[in-house]
Amino acid sequence: MENISNAIVKQITENEYGKLYFISDFHFPGKEEAVKKNLFRLCEKGVLVRLAHGIYLYPAKHEKIGILYPSMDEIAMAIAARDKSECLPTGILAMNTLGFSTQVPMNAVYITNGTPRSIQVGHRKIVFKKAAPKYFHYKSKLMFMLTSALKEMGKENIDSKVLDRIKELLAIKNEIALYRDDLALVPVWIKKILITVINQIADE
Repeated sequence: MENISNAIVKQITENEYGKLYFISDFHFPGKEEAVKKNLFRLCEKGVLVRLAHGIYLYPAKHEKIGILYPSMDEIAMAIAARDKSECLPTGILAMNTLGFSTQVPMNAVYITNGTPRSIQVGHRKIVFKKAAPKYFHYKSKLMFMLTSALKEMGKENIDSKVLDRIKELLAIKNEIALYRDDLALVPVWIKKILITVINQIADE
């Protein structure tokens, strides 16, 4: 047990503060219960912070703020990386991430090509929903997020302020070819909006 404990502490402290860990990061075949007990003790000592079932943080600390917690997106992306899957933010989460809304959703909802699941993180949840493969054919993650955000807003709510924000987001000209390719995947009413904005950017 002591050897496992020392090995776990060494593995954690050799990395940077702010790193996320999963139980599966600690490779001691047949010693899973010992690993769990050691992680629990490290949480009691304040070396680690348990964020959710099986997810731990080696916390960075600010002298005034205290523990610097990762965002829900950082946790979601770490889970996807562990599972060797992809995930993309949807709906209200996409709106918030792209700056269309200041509303922070209680549930951070992602589509995934991995395992669907719901993970409680404090008072919030990360929800992974299984999606058709076509949603992962976008060449630009931004284009998928824009499409998801605009769907959530609805056609009747697309005003000049929204159009200005779309233009800001798409204003990286060397990505325009990717944006145009992705238009084939976009619903017709959103495609019309995005084509207009992309053409404006290209002509400037």
